[in-house]
Amino acid sequence: MDINTKKLKKNAFRITKERGITASRVRVPGGHLDAELLGKIQEISEKYGNGKVHITSRQGFEILGIKFEHIDAVNEMLQPIIDKLEINQEDPGTGYSAAGTRNVSACIGNAVCPFANYKTSDFAKKIEKVIFPNDLHVKIALTGCPNDCAKVRMHDFGIIGMTEPQYDESRCINCQACLKACKKLSVGALSSENYKIVRNTEKCIGCGVCVEKCPTRAFTRSKEKYYKLTIMGRTGKKNPRLGQDFIIWADEESIIKIISNTYKFTKEYIAKDAPGGKEHVGYIVDRVGFHEFKKWALDGVKLGEKAIVKENVYWGGIHYNSIDNQ
Repeated sequence: MDINTKKLKKNAFRITKERGITASRVRVPGGHLDAELLGKIQEISEKYGNGKVHITSRQGFEILGIKFEHIDAVNEMLQPIIDKLEINQEDPGTGYSAAGTRNVSACIGNAVCPFANYKTSDFAKKIEKVIFPNDLHVKIALTGCPNDCAKVRMHDFGIIGMTEPQYDESRCINCQACLKACKKLSVGALSSENYKIVRNTEKCIGCGVCVEKCPTRAFTRSKEKYYKLTIMGRTGKKNPRLGQDFIIWADEESIIKIISNTYKFTKEYIAKDAPGGKEHVGYIVDRVGFHEFKKWALDGVKLGEKAIVKENVYWGGIHYNSIDNQ
């Protein structure tokens, strides 16, 4: 059977080692879905696959063992899943319209985790609405707090939840539980002065450990949601590295705008000879320069008054083209 492999991959099907066999990639923004959809994935797997499903590292599913001639039928069966998860589509009934932008992944967030500072899945779905469908190679992940359970610093964009701790002196009994927790579990931004807890605002990373550990609710989370945005982390064969802080105390809308602007930047500067027409956005930033990226990323962005934008960003990590690694 003749098959257009470019069309196959764009439709979110994988080229596998077995001739004539593919796998369907099921997109799950934020890693959150109603349990009823698991039954639909099972139904597709048992009817058109080999009865096996792989849970991907990006919190999606791959339905394995699908024959090429069953792709159209699988796409039809995927439609209720796509509809329920509210995935943007160009042509309903034909499956996914792109596979380039990877599934937006997230930790479980504050709906469950006491350390998380926001609803990660809700934010992930907002980002999904803006970026998909798109063929560009971009990875985005969200985590509820600086514990970074979602390993967001290994992505092009990492979104780390922050809070500005609110201190009510009248509820404080100076037990120093917050101070001890901050010292052991975080960065040691708290001190005790005249039986009062003092927070070093320049050192505080907004993790919320003081809120979690205070027995009298003298510390509470701020009503406003804040985020740390890290950029251009990556794994892979070529110079893997951790993402670095770009903006601290950022707001949700600004982050969405910055990510959207990055797609414009990437389309402008992507290498014309990029294999398969794709080039990882981090390599584009390396080639073009951080300040050019920054100009595009912040175009039209109105950051809050607390936001701190890094003047320069420097990445470390492994450099295989360095003489030190030869």
